[in-house]
Amino acid sequence: MIKPDAVKDGHSGAIIKMIEEAGFRIVALKKTHLTAARAGEFYAVHAERPFYNDLCNYMSSGAIVPMILEKENAVADFRTLIGATNPANADEGTIRKLFAKSVEANAIHGSDSDENAGIEGNFFFAHTEQY
Repeated sequence: MIKPDAVKDGHSGAIIKMIEEAGFRIVALKKTHLTAARAGEFYAVHAERPFYNDLCNYMSSGAIVPMILEKENAVADFRTLIGATNPANADEGTIRKLFAKSVEANAIHGSDSDENAGIEGNFFFAHTEQY
């Protein structure tokens, strides 16, 4: 999911291009805007953490671009492509090194497991929207 900071700054196209050039197939993609309540549902796993409210407010602050991607070894390869959560620690040429502003505004979210990728994809897309 391309986060509000990167969408607002006009980086969606460049990020999508990097994703496709890395061999990912886009199964589903759309631009949408989460409410704070809907962001809270998505990040419910973090509900007890001190940053939860700030995260929900940030994720509902502007448009996002969720995607479902396919590729052999997709989760691991995508996490390599996006780079470390803290852009200061991200490898050169990664999405976060190129487009993130901070740990909080880090341009993109990537699922951490195949199971969570399925859950997160179904959160944003109906089965009829997945190609």
